[in-house]
Amino acid sequence: MFRDIRVRVGIALIVTLGALYYLVPTLVPELPTSLKPYFPKDKIKLGLDLQGGMHLVLEVDTDKTVENTVERLANDLRETLMDKNVRFKNLERVKTAEIALEVPGKEAADDLGKVLSDLYPDLEVRSSEIVEGRERIFLKLKDKKIEDVKRFAVEQSLETIRNRIDQFGVAEPEIVPQGDDRIFIQLPGIKDPQRAINLIGKTALLEFKLVDEEHSLEEALRGNIPPGDVILYGFKDERGGGQRVKIPYLLKDKTVLTGESLEKAEVKISDRFSEPYIAIKFNSQGAKDFERITAENVKKRLAIILDGVVYSAPVIQERISGGNAQITGSFTLEEARDLAIVLRAGALPAPVRVLEQVTVGPSLGQDSIEKGIISTVVGFFLVVIFMIFYYRYSGIIADMALFLNVILTLGTLAIFKATLTLPGIAGILLTIGMAVDANVLIFERAREEMRLGKTPRAVIETGYGKAFITILDTHITTLIAALFLFQFGTGPVKGFAVTLTIGLIYSIFTAVFVTRIVFDYFIWNRKVKRISMGI
Repeated sequence: MFRDIRVRVGIALIVTLGALYYLVPTLVPELPTSLKPYFPKDKIKLGLDLQGGMHLVLEVDTDKTVENTVERLANDLRETLMDKNVRFKNLERVKTAEIALEVPGKEAADDLGKVLSDLYPDLEVRSSEIVEGRERIFLKLKDKKIEDVKRFAVEQSLETIRNRIDQFGVAEPEIVPQGDDRIFIQLPGIKDPQRAINLIGKTALLEFKLVDEEHSLEEALRGNIPPGDVILYGFKDERGGGQRVKIPYLLKDKTVLTGESLEKAEVKISDRFSEPYIAIKFNSQGAKDFERITAENVKKRLAIILDGVVYSAPVIQERISGGNAQITGSFTLEEARDLAIVLRAGALPAPVRVLEQVTVGPSLGQDSIEKGIISTVVGFFLVVIFMIFYYRYSGIIADMALFLNVILTLGTLAIFKATLTLPGIAGILLTIGMAVDANVLIFERAREEMRLGKTPRAVIETGYGKAFITILDTHITTLIAALFLFQFGTGPVKGFAVTLTIGLIYSIFTAVFVTRIVFDYFIWNRKVKRISMGI
């Protein structure tokens, strides 16, 4: 039997030492330099409510994604019909998901129908009407395609935002979908909420358009914009004045290249002016396109546009191979870094809008930590004192198991890099009560056996044996509830469920397995004649 005890002691020691090993960075913040390579680097991560930070609820403008999709389809359909020599007129997007065009007769309408069935299965004819002898046809994006586009917009927005936040350097962010078109974000420890919002919400649509130098910018500003052109604006800082001047540009509406072909974006400092700029590099296909565009437009100006703002419009001096370009502007170093992050992470497929923003200051987080620690310590010591008073030496054994339960729970949080929240501390307090309750069941059942005059060995075996099923039932039912909270809860609810689940598992381990080792040691090795269990 003693050999069996040694095996069980070995198991308990391995589990305990493993938890303490991962808790070292949390318990000893400043390790000697010589020991740091031998221990984990990460402390237990604190949630938003403990270390401060912010949470956001964003709404993705999925209708805008549908508009963009239909706009691209309209442009592509226009080029296809021209290539196929199908006669048409006034092809344009109308409403959100519709395209309207005019055809001169039945033959052109039949040719259009063949093109649609062969190349555009996602478009269907909604209606048609006769206008001045021409048939005006309305095409509609199919409902299933609209649903797919909206779902993909939310999924892609979620992934893009996650990439941006990861590069921003936020530890343990929580980014989850909420409903059909919303995203819930928690950013613990964030110190500059506005910068984070700007980084997350920037669409980051990078476009290259040619400057129209054949028509008059002044005439266009008066309202006479040439067909196929658009007016966009850039900004320039006045030297010495500290003011930003708005500069108009007359551009070709057609985008010759986008940021989808981007492979790399990094911040560099110019040798001449010591100002930051963003060096970008295209992938292989983007580099070929960029080389072709620059070769075809030597001595013309190419505007670099981000989210509708012209950052620069340099003259193409020669064909540019290699796929390298620069985005210059009046950047601070921080602005340039953030811009490089969003370019690397990719553009959002649709604009996002902040519906809810809550910021928790570090001082409030520190106050929550102090209150959480105080409540845990007070609750723990009240239970410890009660158990010693009521169960004497057996109460001390239960208290040791209780302390071990807390250590193992915290150690597991550190192992899996889970986040400790204020509700998580509440979960630890609840597991303390559950662990004590398990020992109370064992001790009360053992005391019944002691009153019948049974030997210590029979008392312990019967107490643990008959109480175990009840302990298992209560823990399993609570564990099921905790798993449901974890599965369907978000934020604080999930933090509570995590610590409760871990604590319940260790409650059975410490209250049944560990305490039994101690009792068996005293009964079998020390040959005690009486077990101290109070009255």
